[in-house]
Amino acid sequence: MILGKKLIIVLPAYNAAQTIERTYKEIPFDIVDDVVMVDDFSKDNTVAVAKNLGIQHIVQHEQNKGYGGNQKSCYNKARELGADIVIMLHPDYQYTPKLIHSMAYVIAQGLYPVVFASRILGKGALKGGMPWYKYIANRLLTLFQNILMSQKLSEYHTGYRAFSKEVLDAVNYNCLSDDFVFDNQMVAQVFYEGFEIGEITCPTKYFEEASSINLKRSAIYGLGVIWVSIQYRLNKWGIIQSHYLAGSKGRRS
Repeated sequence: MILGKKLIIVLPAYNAAQTIERTYKEIPFDIVDDVVMVDDFSKDNTVAVAKNLGIQHIVQHEQNKGYGGNQKSCYNKARELGADIVIMLHPDYQYTPKLIHSMAYVIAQGLYPVVFASRILGKGALKGGMPWYKYIANRLLTLFQNILMSQKLSEYHTGYRAFSKEVLDAVNYNCLSDDFVFDNQMVAQVFYEGFEIGEITCPTKYFEEASSINLKRSAIYGLGVIWVSIQYRLNKWGIIQSHYLAGSKGRRS
């Protein structure tokens, strides 16, 4: 518990057998109540390693559902377990679990309902080995989105995110894409519902075992991000009504 709130860490796993132990052992169990791992039909022994670590809540997909599909299972299971705060931590050890305290306290104290660990604040991205083309694309896409969404995030593309129960109850994430653009669509839902997102700086690591999408998938993701931003602005202007934003519960601001 953290300030009387149940904190659950969710691990969206795919071929994470080599890194999940390092990630899990750094989770601060002085405040974390439960850990949920969702295995997206890994080709290695990720599930066996997770069981040996003692992770009690393991969800196994019988077929690969994609990055977005994995997150849906993560959040659904955490809500089923009664989470008040949910933090998504990639089990590939790219993001440090040592920030869990900071991210959780921001939400538990009622400062922000959503917290992103940003690789762009400070010099965490380049120092940690982010490829230059990804860094430049990140900056350009973030600028584009900030303009169209009228926001000031340092980045929209981090995979280290914390959500309050109220946010997960309000947004309709289950109707979103099963691919990587899920992350961006969910950000659009969060802002469309009138919630704010806080950020903290985060060091990151790029190494051989860490998961990463290739150039082609990155380009597809980038085009998806641009389309999400355009849809968001057109919805705000009342010109169109996108299905994943139309399902909101009326908090628009």
